[in-house]
Amino acid sequence: MPFKFENTQIPDVKLITPHIFNDARGFLIKPYMRSEFEKNGIPCGFNEELHSKSEKGVIRGLHFQLRPAAQGKLLRVIKGEIFDVAVDIRKNSPTYGKWVSTILSEENKMLFWVPAGFAHGFLALKDCEVTYKETAEYSKEKERGIRWDDPHINIKWPLNGLTPKVSEKDAGLPFLKDVDNNLVYGESVC
Repeated sequence: MPFKFENTQIPDVKLITPHIFNDARGFLIKPYMRSEFEKNGIPCGFNEELHSKSEKGVIRGLHFQLRPAAQGKLLRVIKGEIFDVAVDIRKNSPTYGKWVSTILSEENKMLFWVPAGFAHGFLALKDCEVTYKETAEYSKEKERGIRWDDPHINIKWPLNGLTPKVSEKDAGLPFLKDVDNNLVYGESVC
């Protein structure tokens, strides 16, 4: 099966079905192929890869980095399931402050492309492991974030009775209206 790239309600954020080869032995997934990504509007290379593990109910985010260390992120769940969110924080964007979400799971094997200029976070719907390819390396000086429960963004987290588990650092993040942000609509997606 070839890659399939789908625009979300914010077209710069994409949901991607990877190459999946199934047979009697199991499966083989090709989650990334630079030429296919470039043909579909994602001309970015990756400079860093992370792997996180979270318990059900953990919320990570909403995180981003300032320019020149702004990061595009390609996410995939290898175990469990998450509610994954991208928030447009690009100044002058027609969708500034709007968010899109998707469910990523080990069953659906989908990938989520979150370009630079977006804050990213997720809720672990099950115990999970997530991999992230990032277009820029982590920079402590450029690291920023927005409160996961910012009422002006109003993300509809599917908590369904879960008590969110949020780090002390993430719980103390500012609201979007108060955040330091040099990300501008129309700049590179990488």
